[in-house]
Amino acid sequence: MNENQALLDSDPSLPANNPYYDDVPNYMLDVYDWAYVDPKRVRVLDHNWVVRALLFFNDQRLMRAYLNEVREGMRVWQVAHVYGDLVTRVAKKVGPTGAFHLTDITPIQIEHGIRKLAGMDWTKVIRADAANYAPREQEPYDLICSFFLLHEVPEEKKYEIVDHVLGKLPEGGKAVFVDYGNPAWWQPVRYVLKVVNRFLEPFANALWENEIRHYAREADRFTWRKTTFFGGVYQCVVVKRK
Repeated sequence: MNENQALLDSDPSLPANNPYYDDVPNYMLDVYDWAYVDPKRVRVLDHNWVVRALLFFNDQRLMRAYLNEVREGMRVWQVAHVYGDLVTRVAKKVGPTGAFHLTDITPIQIEHGIRKLAGMDWTKVIRADAANYAPREQEPYDLICSFFLLHEVPEEKKYEIVDHVLGKLPEGGKAVFVDYGNPAWWQPVRYVLKVVNRFLEPFANALWENEIRHYAREADRFTWRKTTFFGGVYQCVVVKRK
């Protein structure tokens, strides 16, 4: 039995208010309970077709933007669980000669990550905050990815996560941020997202106003490569230490 399965077996299925809400940040309880905390709703949402619909059928190209940066044998840290099969695909691409570590702050996301990565002994699922996760291993990560996390956290948390991720990059390592961007004025989805952000995603508009590098306090120490998709609705930013 690997570490992931041991953790899953020690977390029995109990009512949603205990233990799934233990130590979950207040902003998640206030804003994202329906999407990421309530286990009943998470079980409904954690499917590829949901991801596809939410990303306006851009899911595969956005996943490829991340997967194309992954090589067999890499040590990869993904800073939050993602619905659908992405974590499984990344872990398989890394393979048993590498390591894939997945962190998340909510118990139900940890549970889903463990189930998806069962049987892959080169993976670990760890409950941790992306802004202060301290890996036990001394060997650094070759790649760290934030896949649609930044738009879901408050402004100060954005700074903390970006700085922490970049601070963990060794020479030659890279960070990949896939997230929302600033849609072009002619992109009809821009106006759909304005409504969605107002009612469901209160922290997302900041990525319309600021580049991701804005949240790095020492941005000039790194190189930044940005690619946009779907009329600017989405972006992939690859960051390397100079």
